[in-house]
Amino acid sequence: MSAATDSSPGAILRQPGFAQLLAYRITAMLSYQIVAITVGWHIYEITRNPFSLGLIGLAEVLPYFCVAPFAGYLVDHLPRRKLGMAASLGLIATAAVLVMVTNGWLPFKGTWPIYLAIALTGVVRAFLSPVYNALFARVLARGQFARGAGFGSVVFQAGMVLGPALGGLLVAWGGKSLSYGVAAVMATLALLALASLRVSEPAPPQSRAPIFASIAEGARFVLGNQIMLGAMALDMFSVLLGGVVAMLPAFIREILHHGPEGLGILRAAPALGSICVGLWLARRPLQRHAGRVLLLAVAGFGLCVIGFGLSQHFWLSAAILLFYGAFDGVSVVVRSTILQLATPDEMRGRVSSINGLFISSSNELGAFYAGSMARLLGLVPAAVIGGCAVLGVAGITAWKAPQLRRLDLRDLQ
Repeated sequence: MSAATDSSPGAILRQPGFAQLLAYRITAMLSYQIVAITVGWHIYEITRNPFSLGLIGLAEVLPYFCVAPFAGYLVDHLPRRKLGMAASLGLIATAAVLVMVTNGWLPFKGTWPIYLAIALTGVVRAFLSPVYNALFARVLARGQFARGAGFGSVVFQAGMVLGPALGGLLVAWGGKSLSYGVAAVMATLALLALASLRVSEPAPPQSRAPIFASIAEGARFVLGNQIMLGAMALDMFSVLLGGVVAMLPAFIREILHHGPEGLGILRAAPALGSICVGLWLARRPLQRHAGRVLLLAVAGFGLCVIGFGLSQHFWLSAAILLFYGAFDGVSVVVRSTILQLATPDEMRGRVSSINGLFISSSNELGAFYAGSMARLLGLVPAAVIGGCAVLGVAGITAWKAPQLRRLDLRDLQ
């Protein structure tokens, strides 16, 4: 059996370039997550206001939304590896600016320079996932996509586990400046992983459509695919309404009464749950009844949000977030597999950018929504109401999207 057709876990990891691509993904995620955990602590330390945590998400998502459609176009028309290296340089620049802010090396005070640095992160993030998804299809054969998506999810979530835990420990041990410095080192490693990656790039198109027409073509493709659109929308609304991660600094201080180490543990718990699910699905790829499993996972996600909001014990909250991440991990792997199987190679950048817009709508706008609801209703009522809304989203999707409910991934291969 050739490496190109063998879809066993070992064969996938031996594919030339795949390990380097995974190294790029985890180090970029470590850099981003270390900055995220440190900035959250930094901002709340200054303001003591949960609404200011929501503004972090808003500061990131607005530039992301402005850049993402053009990033997808560039990934489809320019060397993908070099674009990923440029994005890694942007992560280095963000961490460097935050080091200077922390040490008072800039003539600016207050929180707004921190928000500007996060805005730069939003621009950079617009390129990270489209580059990864486009290169993913160049280093793996089509029959390996389902297992590869599982491994990709594991590596992504490993960054989500290690990044927050490492960020919390670095802040507690050496301060914010050290934490931002380590983030810059991780971004440098991501750049080096792509610099050493040997992968064939698709031939440049003979003729290029006007940029806005090309972006519209990608949007029409997604909107015309009911299964892809349904999976993206389900994930977007569930995380938008039920995301509690952005409010963890406030929960830690006001309800659970722990310090930055506890914040790191809680931020890492959802990703740890996703890693466990990703490893399982990498060994046993989901094929039959994928749509039903996806909908049940979203309902479980909503129940975990309610449970976390009601919990007043640190380790119970951590355990609930572990299951929260496991249910979310099912959604990530199923959506990633749909994305890779259903997208033509020449449109991977644009489709990935549209998927990123859905994800950012849920994550960053969800952070702003969660901060606003927490300010209006209080932390606990906001979480409980959000979890109930997620259950409603799962029920409505099951009713209104029968093709997604009946999804069998073998039909896409």
